[in-house]
Amino acid sequence: MRVNLYWWVQALILACVATGSAHAHHVMDYAVPATALEGFLSGIGHPVIGVDHLIFVIGAGVLAARVERGFLLPLLFVIASTLAVCVRVALPEGGLSEFWVAGSLLVLASIMLVAGVPRGSLIAVLFLLAGAIHGYALAAGIVGAERTPLAAYLVGLALMLMVIASAAWAATVALFRARPELPVHRLAGVGIGIAGLYFVATAALG
Repeated sequence: MRVNLYWWVQALILACVATGSAHAHHVMDYAVPATALEGFLSGIGHPVIGVDHLIFVIGAGVLAARVERGFLLPLLFVIASTLAVCVRVALPEGGLSEFWVAGSLLVLASIMLVAGVPRGSLIAVLFLLAGAIHGYALAAGIVGAERTPLAAYLVGLALMLMVIASAAWAATVALFRARPELPVHRLAGVGIGIAGLYFVATAALG
């Protein structure tokens, strides 16, 4: 059972990487959202079609299940992400290498593979830094938008990030209770690490 679960996790991660990376960050076909609805849909869509972001947010929710009151950690990620979007919009000249996003996956995987429960303060800092990195990258599709679609984008983005991370946290907590013998975090850490290496290589070649 453990071996089967291990391979299913790896297959799912690799399938997402292979099919989704080419469409990451382009919900509106490269067009800047012009209405509140377009901004909201773009905010909802970006964390989903950006496979590197999606994998990290799911992994962050899984990691949060190891920390006391971990259900609060996704909120830190969302706050940092939305603030980073505002910074990117205010300073559109700046850029962010994809290495930072890919590197955050490798850092997350490393923490998940370490034995023992990580310190809450360390994980909180990780969530804040990672939220800033991912939010800054996700803001690429909203730079130049008017105030109304921008506000709607922030609402959609924050809502989707919170839903994904919280669902991953809740599912992991339930799985722990039902099958405490399964090395959930180790399996997830391996899968996220493989994805991180893939995105690092992609960024290097691109």
